Amino acid sequence: MRNGMYTDRERCVRAVQSRDARFDGWFFTAVLTTGIYCRPSCPAVPPKPENMVFQPSAAACQQAGFRACKRCRPDASPGSPEWNQRADLVARAMRLIADGVVDRDGVPGLAARLGYSSRQVERQLLAEVGAGPLALARAQRARTARLLVETTELPMADVAFAAGFSSVRTFNDTVLEVFALSPSALRARVPHRTPALPAPAPGTLALRLPFRAPLNPDNLFGHLAATGVPGVEEWRDGAFRRTLRLPYGHGVVALTPNPDHIGCRLTLSDLRDLTVAISRCRRMLDLDADPVAVDDRLRTDPLLAPLVDKAPGRRVPRTVDEAEFAVRAVLGQQVSTAAARTHAARLVTAHGDPVDDPEGGLTHLFPTPQALAAVDPASLAMPRTRRATFVDLVGRLAGGTLQLGVESDWSQAREQLLALPGFGPWTVDVIAMRALGDPDAFLPTDLGIRRAAQELGLPSTPAALTARAAAWRPWRAYAVQYLWATDSHPVNFLPV
Repeated sequence: MRNGMYTDRERCVRAVQSRDARFDGWFFTAVLTTGIYCRPSCPAVPPKPENMVFQPSAAACQQAGFRACKRCRPDASPGSPEWNQRADLVARAMRLIADGVVDRDGVPGLAARLGYSSRQVERQLLAEVGAGPLALARAQRARTARLLVETTELPMADVAFAAGFSSVRTFNDTVLEVFALSPSALRARVPHRTPALPAPAPGTLALRLPFRAPLNPDNLFGHLAATGVPGVEEWRDGAFRRTLRLPYGHGVVALTPNPDHIGCRLTLSDLRDLTVAISRCRRMLDLDADPVAVDDRLRTDPLLAPLVDKAPGRRVPRTVDEAEFAVRAVLGQQVSTAAARTHAARLVTAHGDPVDDPEGGLTHLFPTPQALAAVDPASLAMPRTRRATFVDLVGRLAGGTLQLGVESDWSQAREQLLALPGFGPWTVDVIAMRALGDPDAFLPTDLGIRRAAQELGLPSTPAALTARAAAWRPWRAYAVQYLWATDSHPVNFLPV
């Protein structure tokens, strides 16, 4: 883990001089002589070391008066892996800001979700990220505005509204200050679009989601496709598609793996949800991970090293909705993947909100906890004990006594889940791994993990395997992906 790397001047200078893309998003280089800031991999001639100042965030650079480089587009780099591998206050705040909470609820709303005062949150963010919540949210609005200006033909007033700005004037001033170009000049720089290409449907955007290489798409998209809930998720024409429940409306996303990016086609009922939708898709695909750091640690185990060398860059398939995943984890207890999908599909058809999908077979949003809490338990085709677990879970989620979200404290969430009837270590750890995003969650009792361990010559009893896995920390969730991949289950293969 490279926490506070931007303070290690020597390492930062080496990364910039070698144009090392692995460090994009870890820190930003502000150049004193030009007044611009860049990502470490900027293709321009590196500045002299004495002219470099290193900052932990784009917002910190902007707050210090630097503008974004027009060549390397630092605002489009992958996000810092720090915020998805930690569960402290700053990391949880950063995840909430990425999810648009400051734009929707202000700094007091952010602080309330975290359980701290606004002053405490501001102080800790300034100390570690170099910018407060408002500056971080402003940088995010600028990034979204640039994306809309350059990839759509939306009128500028609509772009300002969709990016979260309170007025067109604020939008114009911010874009000019951050990018040293007016919105119209930004759009004029984009290569002329080919008229023969069909215009996207209203509310549809085609984007590229960057990631740190390497990325192995097999288990990532294989898992999402093989466990997809009919009506909510599908694999179609080389893309994983699913419906999204968003703060202002709903959406449909199609995600396509490519060698150097993930293609993302978003159709939104309200463009104000763009930033949130992108953030949730990135989290689902674990795109801000640092695969080099993960794989280097796992390679230190001689029995894991061949698996890593064979297919490096495995990600942890996650979710766009933590409460949804918790419900699905209960539905999947002690049943096959096919049975779990059938249970979920019945609930979706009966209690999900219908959506229109002209491009495919998506029909519903996954039901809210409130809708599921109103379900007659007698209608659930599952054993009595699991039915009771389901009813208790959705009741707590609907009532707010159990909150699962990007702001969750992982340890606290684990304690709350373990206290629920019917929740054992496997269910809690799979929720921690795939919903909450804990990179160190581990499943020593999982049958597939124990079978893989036995075949590789690793200890196969849960206690002994846990002891061996201590050396894999803090990346045991990624070790799970490599161990699972030794099996021939469809979750391990990119669909055809």
